[in-house]
Amino acid sequence: MNSAGKALAEFVAEGTEILESLGKELLVLDQQRGVEPEPDIINGIFRSAHSLKGLAALFGQERIARLAHQSEDLLDRLRLGRLSLDDQVLDLLIESLDVLQALLAEAAREESSDALNERVKVLGDRLSNLGTASATADEDPLDRLELEPQVRSVFTEYEEHRLRENVRRGVALYRIRAAFDLSDFDTGLTELNVRLKPLGEVVSTLPSSEPGGLSGIAFDLIFGSRVSEAELAAKLQGTPAQLFALSVRPSATALVPAGLAPETPAAPLPLALPPAEAPAAKKTTRRKPRAPKTGTGTSTPAEDVAPAEAPLVKATALRAVEPVPPALPASDTSSLTSSLPAVRTLTEEPATPRGPKAESESARSLTQTVRVDISRLDALMNTVGELLLIKANLQRMAESARVDAGVTLSKMWGQDLSRETRQLERKLDALQEGLLEARMVPVGQVFDRLARLVRRIAREVGKEIDFVIGGGDVELDKLIVEELSDPLMHIIRNAIDHGAESPEARLAAGKPRRARVALQAEQKGNHVLIKVSDDGAGIDEVGVRELALRKGLITEAQAREMSRRELLNLIFLPGFSTARSVSELSGRGVGLDVVKNNIGNLSGIIDVWSERGMGTAFHITLPVTLAIIRALVVGVSGRTYAVPLNSVLEILSVKPAEIRTVERREVLDLRGTTLPLMRLARVFNHPERPADRYFVVVAGLAQERLGIAVDELQGQQDIVVKSLGGRLQGVRGISGAADLANRRTVLVLDVGALLEEGMSSERRRA
Repeated sequence: MNSAGKALAEFVAEGTEILESLGKELLVLDQQRGVEPEPDIINGIFRSAHSLKGLAALFGQERIARLAHQSEDLLDRLRLGRLSLDDQVLDLLIESLDVLQALLAEAAREESSDALNERVKVLGDRLSNLGTASATADEDPLDRLELEPQVRSVFTEYEEHRLRENVRRGVALYRIRAAFDLSDFDTGLTELNVRLKPLGEVVSTLPSSEPGGLSGIAFDLIFGSRVSEAELAAKLQGTPAQLFALSVRPSATALVPAGLAPETPAAPLPLALPPAEAPAAKKTTRRKPRAPKTGTGTSTPAEDVAPAEAPLVKATALRAVEPVPPALPASDTSSLTSSLPAVRTLTEEPATPRGPKAESESARSLTQTVRVDISRLDALMNTVGELLLIKANLQRMAESARVDAGVTLSKMWGQDLSRETRQLERKLDALQEGLLEARMVPVGQVFDRLARLVRRIAREVGKEIDFVIGGGDVELDKLIVEELSDPLMHIIRNAIDHGAESPEARLAAGKPRRARVALQAEQKGNHVLIKVSDDGAGIDEVGVRELALRKGLITEAQAREMSRRELLNLIFLPGFSTARSVSELSGRGVGLDVVKNNIGNLSGIIDVWSERGMGTAFHITLPVTLAIIRALVVGVSGRTYAVPLNSVLEILSVKPAEIRTVERREVLDLRGTTLPLMRLARVFNHPERPADRYFVVVAGLAQERLGIAVDELQGQQDIVVKSLGGRLQGVRGISGAADLANRRTVLVLDVGALLEEGMSSERRRA
């Protein structure tokens, strides 16, 4: 890769990370819809847009820089209180994120389309024209705050705005003066900010006009809080801080709520400093350590970027002083529900910086880079260093054996070799584990992108959705997570388009007006279970049966013998679709068979549950990684295969007489349960050898179980699975190939595909 290609790859990777941070913050903002947004969230989005603008300008990506600048202008008006956050503003910000993602995708391909250029222009005009100037108040709330003119003159525009908001809402304001030694004032200021953060909002941090001693420096912190002065003083005990209440004169038009603003400054309370952690100084420390640096020379609409350390008043506290609206009559509740957002995204754990969906209707990331913690790299480096020592010892022993070629090697030499071999095995295991951990990423990276997809689709089809995300911190291999994005997107689209009913239909059926679509992940040993569910209309298995018969996908005889679960699984057949009309979302003949094939390519399995009127749930079971796995090596008709050990439940030794045939299927009686049996030789058309006893490998994924009959067991081994190309790529039941210790290449079985083959064998025989 030349220097230009490297620079482009660096830009795409860095830009993707910034957009993922933007997507995460917008998701949190969407979750807080209907309440006063937390200012630190708005500031976080503002800083991300500013960083993207500078990065794009640095790499000559003018379209991205221009749109990011226009988004930054809108966010600046929003954070300065010149624009209210409503559905229109939030929708426009999310649309801007979609377009920025599309621009980044084109930049990665070194393309530029006229259609996208036109969309950027139209969107930029909407961003610039949105919002009107606020009406000028008769009285500036800051004029009621008793602050020295020289102090007020150094406030930034943003700090003045936050002071006005605190005064207007009746939040008590204080000046906290703290003196520190010059040698560690940054640490002391950081610790003080951490102690204050849960109590309110640090509006500004200024050097104090009073000296901090012969070798010290003092700071004045303007602080707003709803806790009482006595409680605040108690929280600051043990710190070198003095607390002064700032007086606020009553408004000329309204009385100040009693007890919120003391009329006279309280006496200084000597207070000393606990160890903690927070931003050290105003305007210098970022709230998010992962945010890229912006030093690019591109101007910002307001250089007074909000101090990252300013912990802001929580939305719940702000709502406490807002007027409570009167209860609506029953006849007016419909107007209230109609004003609710089409989609509410709910998470079962705190959101983390993750990313948006690409414009090309794919939730895949634009880059294959993985962010790795430096401690993991240090551990890998230590392991490599120990491997080098083992290598030196083995070289010494090999040289000793070469010199003494004519002499019988001593028993001590053999013991040394055995010891070094065991040490080598342990260190290689540690290296393998470390590399696998470095490849792991949380599935929440995809989940949060899909949340924005749900929002757009629900708006298009006119449905109201509560999208619930859970288990986003469960980790999978990076490549599996990226390949999983498109199948999940297809299932969620079906859940909204086919599963969820309209608000009117749900109310008529006695259900809540808003449909619920849930996306959850859970660790199950060496596998991860991902569940996509909805509480919609469910799947009509009778309708599925009739449609399959009409399309010739099954025969009448097969239909009569099918269980309810087998009827539901017909939706995975190629060409099967229950959509009555073609739309942007569905009815194009690309059904769930594509989803099933993609899951199968990941050595996973998908299952469906549905109940009429109750909803539908898809369960996807996937291995944690496909890179390096422990495998069971088996022999069949003189051929050797590898079975992933994480899918092996147990191994049986059975005689031919113990194998029974039930409804034209071979089965085994396993502790009172019927276990379907599959002969591996028949699957791959190998000649079967007569044997007095078979080894049966009991494999399982999710709730499915299958016995795989083989001729011999050859042991266990760690293997690196390589993908197959050309003609072997589409062979059913094979996931890849691997080299064994004896340098032989063997095929690796796809247990998920074999389970599917076993479950469908009855229908094929009917």
